[in-house]
Amino acid sequence: MQLNDLRPNQGSKKKRKRVGRGISAGQGKTAGRGTKGQGARSGGGKGQYFEGGQLPLVRRLPFKRGFTNINKIYYKPVNVGSLEDFAANSEVDPEALYTAGLLKKPTDPVVILGDGEVSIALSVKAHRFSAAARSKIEAAGGSVSVIELQ
Repeated sequence: MQLNDLRPNQGSKKKRKRVGRGISAGQGKTAGRGTKGQGARSGGGKGQYFEGGQLPLVRRLPFKRGFTNINKIYYKPVNVGSLEDFAANSEVDPEALYTAGLLKKPTDPVVILGDGEVSIALSVKAHRFSAAARSKIEAAGGSVSVIELQ
């Protein structure tokens, strides 16, 4: 077999229909467009969302305003009150929160919020802290450290 012997399979290639080229071509006169009417005219035809004169769906729906910021960081909130379950003087980081069932993924950015009370000293590492949470953890004798986002 040589390269010049290669041919496409029989029937896989179809010739282009040459419309409007006379009666013998089979698509002369009206060129397959029928007789008269919107579809027969040049530039004719309906718009993409034409619904027979009914008010189209895209015009019935309200405008969607604004945009979605693709760089927004969605922090997973964890309240100070839920840190009470950890052992005293233990280190609480996203991995520890994940194993305790407070996070769905250990890779999620975490914010510690000030709802609830904490009475034990903990070393808490998170991506963000609210002012109330920071003061409650430090008042209980613990420490806070911020993890930088990658």
